[in-house]
Amino acid sequence: MKVGTLVLTAALLLPSIAAAMGCSGREHQVQSCAAGTTWDANSQSCVKIVSS
Repeated sequence: MKVGTLVLTAALLLPSIAAAMGCSGREHQVQSCAAGTTWDANSQSCVKIVSS
């Protein structure tokens, strides 16, 4: 019975732990911006490309 309780506890906790670890940072996500814009890491948004 102790082994069954341990297995059940592990089965309930592991998905939560894995999800929390997977959502730790934005730098792992791929961002797609519209034509004429580019990703700005400082503002965390798409900004217009300005040509000088």
